[in-house]
Amino acid sequence: MSIEENLNKIKKNISNNATLVAVSKTKPIEDIQIAYDLEQRDFGENKVQELIEKEEILPKDIRWHFIGNLQTNKVKYLVNKVYLIHSLSSIKLLKKIEDEFSKQNSTANLLIQINVGKEESKSGIYEEDLLELINEVEKCNSCKVMGLMAIIPKGNDEENRFYFKKMKSIFDDLSKKSYKNINMKILSMGMTHDYKIALEEGSNLIRVGEGIFGKRNIVGGMTNG
Repeated sequence: MSIEENLNKIKKNISNNATLVAVSKTKPIEDIQIAYDLEQRDFGENKVQELIEKEEILPKDIRWHFIGNLQTNKVKYLVNKVYLIHSLSSIKLLKKIEDEFSKQNSTANLLIQINVGKEESKSGIYEEDLLELINEVEKCNSCKVMGLMAIIPKGNDEENRFYFKKMKSIFDDLSKKSYKNINMKILSMGMTHDYKIALEEGSNLIRVGEGIFGKRNIVGGMTNG
């Protein structure tokens, strides 16, 4: 199927209150431009250098989402380039983001990545460490947490639903409380093969790569789409 057919198919499956992020990592400018011409505006990258290179070339109204593991020494390159960072996973990273964005009087919009399955191979904080990170977020001036993100363990539909429900429960619990610099608006969960279940369980942002652009060559590591 073409990019247009794939996009139309996915958009029919999501409601107006859910955001589709097209995961464009490793994909050429031409493919992103096709999706853009079809009115897709949210794109996700997991490498800082690749995001910067594409941001410089492509239309300026694209909303770039950084969805990969963010190294502290790369944070400075994302200032004024990225719409939303999905992968806040430690206090150390939070402090670096605060430092680099404040230098340029810019605000970083963030999602806290939760390692809901406690997998050693994945980034993200454990649920029991969440409040410690939130306490540090409240001290910030240039960081705003907009919600949560998760990459769940691979499993069958029933197992996927279990982890999505768990994330929604954490999200709802935080939504009922009042914290400085935290506004629970976004629950980012669901990718190409499980986004329908994620949406059923309360996700309002899905990250789809292969389902839009087709299979990609993966060089080490895991995918986010």
